[in-house]
Amino acid sequence: MSTSDPTRQTGPVSLQPGAIDELLKASQAAQARGDFHAMLSQAEQAHDTDAGHFAAALRLAECRLICGQVSGAISLLKALQPQARNDPARWQGLAELYTQTARHADAYHCHQRSVALQPGNPRLLYNQAASAIALGKLDEADRLLTEVIRLDPKDYDAWQNRSTLKRQTPESNHVQQLNYVLDHLPADDPGRVAICYALAKELEDLQQNDAAFGLLQQGASARRRRLNYEVAEDESAMQAIAAAFDRDLLQRAPPAQPDAERIPVFVLGLPRSGTTLVDRIISAHPQAGSLGESNTLAFAMMRAVSALADGSGAVQSKTELIQRSTGVDFPALGQSYLDALWGYGDPHAWLVDKTPLNFLYLGLIRLALPQAKIVHLRRHPLDSCYAIYKTLFRMGYPFSYSLQDVGRYYIAYHRLMQHWRQAMPGFVLDVDYEQLVTQPEPQSWRLLSFCGLDWRPEVLDFHRSKAPAATASAAQVRQPVYTSSVGLWRRYERQLTPLARQLEKHGIAVD
Repeated sequence: MSTSDPTRQTGPVSLQPGAIDELLKASQAAQARGDFHAMLSQAEQAHDTDAGHFAAALRLAECRLICGQVSGAISLLKALQPQARNDPARWQGLAELYTQTARHADAYHCHQRSVALQPGNPRLLYNQAASAIALGKLDEADRLLTEVIRLDPKDYDAWQNRSTLKRQTPESNHVQQLNYVLDHLPADDPGRVAICYALAKELEDLQQNDAAFGLLQQGASARRRRLNYEVAEDESAMQAIAAAFDRDLLQRAPPAQPDAERIPVFVLGLPRSGTTLVDRIISAHPQAGSLGESNTLAFAMMRAVSALADGSGAVQSKTELIQRSTGVDFPALGQSYLDALWGYGDPHAWLVDKTPLNFLYLGLIRLALPQAKIVHLRRHPLDSCYAIYKTLFRMGYPFSYSLQDVGRYYIAYHRLMQHWRQAMPGFVLDVDYEQLVTQPEPQSWRLLSFCGLDWRPEVLDFHRSKAPAATASAAQVRQPVYTSSVGLWRRYERQLTPLARQLEKHGIAVD
């Protein structure tokens, strides 16, 4: 007599109806609770069950990326392309993961294939435009977004993105069209956010400053009302980081490794502070490359904390994550990060990770990656805050939609950077955006010297580089250095007076 255990697989999983779907759900659940080993294992089982199951293979590629197996993720994506065949959704799924692996040319190719299969689909055209922007194909992106708007006038993100592609002029702009759209949108329509930002940008280009700021306030306020966000949580997190990664802990860091064969370069700071410009300058050097903005360090930290938890459950709060992170195996964390970083396939010895909010992780970087080079961008406080406020990020940076929130976040960031400088003297190179754009050659020389790179004059021609740039500055970095953004806040001195007082009250000079 035999008994059967329904939880035990006794034969090929492919014979069990719905097995793959259940495994994929289990993989998602494991990811949600921070069990990355189980997440990957369930995805591997789903793929092993049926190697021809496209969704299972795509999920496995995603899990490999999260687990730092970047090379394996890229290899699987390439192997999957023939299986995409004539399915636009499959090409879109491939494109999304190619973007996450910084392979923007491959993502663009996948978007092209999906558009060829459904040439009148505005969503697919929009995605191709996003890839075109990353590759510097700005004229093509403008054409594609214009076609999206023709096919679907209610795609308000397309209107907003088109406005950011170039500086508008009295002879060439979309102000009249945008005003018409805004006038006909209901007061509670979420599309007003993107249209307000688009109009604000174009009116600022035309130096209609009061009107521009008024529309910006409308759009930002509407966006803020839809967010469940409290800046106090970020303030508390930065205070907790400084307390956890104190001078005593950071003094345990191993010495730098001057003979390291490969050097990670972290370019960080607040968004819109000039990090993309510095990234482009460094990566224009023949010995340096760039991955742009990446989750590589954040993923490595989450895996390290998960391993430390040893089954104690998912992290419940930012404070708990910070506390756990002080006890991770720092050398293992560093090696995990490096393995993932070089898995992207870039052969350069210096590789830039330009993720602005990595300033939160400087303690971890110091302890895990002593050979790393850290470049911190800073900018005039009011220019910095205004540049953040006027950008529609959509994903991330929820503090950006209220000037008061921006001010509070800036104060907390300023204090944390002061802590890092005091606790790790000499580890971080501060670069002032204003000096960089007004004195590009000496400041670029200073940058390269700090990173251990020899001087190459071609870094000053960074704007000629064909390398991708998938950030909010993607259009600007295709231009030579310009100074028009320096002191831009003075156009709005009256509107920014409360913010200036808020910063000054906490000892931050704004004049």
